[in-house]
Amino acid sequence: MPQSATSSLTFPTLGPVPLDVDFLGGRLTSDGGLTWLAEADAALDLTATLAAVIPDWRTRRSTHDRQTLLAQRIYQIACGYEDQNDATTLRYDPLLKQVCGRLPETGHDLASQPTLSRMENAISARSCYRLAQALGEIYLTERERDGRPSRIILDVDGTDDPTHGTQEGRAFHGYYDQYMYHPLLVFDGTTNQLITAVLRPGTVHASRGAVAILRRIVTAIRARWPRVALELRADSGFAIPAIYEFCEQHQITYTLGLATNARLVEAVAELQAKAEQQSAAQGGQKVRLLDETMYQAGSWSRSRRVVMKAEVLAKGTNTRFVVTSRTDSPEAVYAHYTQRGEIENGIKDLKRGCFADRLSCHRFLANQVRLLLHAAAYCLLDTLRRWLVAAQVARMTLETVRLRLIKIGGWVREQRHRVRLRLAASHPSEDWWRVLATRHLPS
Repeated sequence: MPQSATSSLTFPTLGPVPLDVDFLGGRLTSDGGLTWLAEADAALDLTATLAAVIPDWRTRRSTHDRQTLLAQRIYQIACGYEDQNDATTLRYDPLLKQVCGRLPETGHDLASQPTLSRMENAISARSCYRLAQALGEIYLTERERDGRPSRIILDVDGTDDPTHGTQEGRAFHGYYDQYMYHPLLVFDGTTNQLITAVLRPGTVHASRGAVAILRRIVTAIRARWPRVALELRADSGFAIPAIYEFCEQHQITYTLGLATNARLVEAVAELQAKAEQQSAAQGGQKVRLLDETMYQAGSWSRSRRVVMKAEVLAKGTNTRFVVTSRTDSPEAVYAHYTQRGEIENGIKDLKRGCFADRLSCHRFLANQVRLLLHAAAYCLLDTLRRWLVAAQVARMTLETVRLRLIKIGGWVREQRHRVRLRLAASHPSEDWWRVLATRHLPS
């Protein structure tokens, strides 16, 4: 069904003659790259796996099965339509219907916004947990596609998710100066794949629930790859005794930022003075020096290795501390720690590229479900990105993947024995389509 547009718009000064615009073009799609989202879905078995762990909440037969509902919602997010209300018109999109298993013209239209909303609100806490487990299993399967890994780095971080209205679990966070949720995210530090996303109330400490989540992840990884080496990397919000002890108990190497205090300032003072002397001797040039010390806070059961950085910059001095169980040089430890900046890019992709901060349901559990659906959209777009990188295409943000690969206008025509999709002849990323189409062929 086309949108209501009984009259055209006219731009009299655009080009050599006036330009008339209407919305009566018929079976067109603005998301020709939906075909690749469906390919990624099939490769990961994503929507089928997620649908299998959700019991049907409906008491009577419905036009829309669970996998179709999940595919519609996740594909819409990946295409840039994060608002459920977008389904009001997208349910008629011919290509979205095709990739969701419906014929574009004669097939039933897809689900409306109220139907999608009922799905998100009907999922129980137990089923939500199973959804998270299923996403974790999808990660494990995809991670070993090119062989069993010998080492996995778990990058852990929290992020702010502003809330609006009186949503369950919202709270004011003084550091972020806003009412918010405080999700916990775990990424693979080597591949940047998202492993899990857990919604938390707004005022919890950064480390809240981290040990429980890590225990489940580590158990799943070790069950699949018993000999894999594991390492945890995180900022100072996760530098608490419970996490050190968990890692030491389970033979997990850790590298964690450590908050500054008076004892650490005293420990680094000599190194800082040396850095300042070297900088002065070099005419104010930047100088960075690294060293280590053994340190035991009052709440620790024993002393641990702490790498200290003393740095002189044009804007002043800068000291940092990292507690670690690694045995390599201070320089190598700190370089490894700074690589956790990649998780910041992953968080940006999840929030900006997949709109994971659009958690506007009233119920806390429904927002957790929604967060997992946005995480699933991340998995699809990230899979396409990794396919392109494997074909020597430069790595890019998920926003760019969507813009260059998904957002392409197309004409859809349902024929007797096939559906034909014709794309814009001037699309600048046609070569990406050909690269992806030949990715399984022998070179």
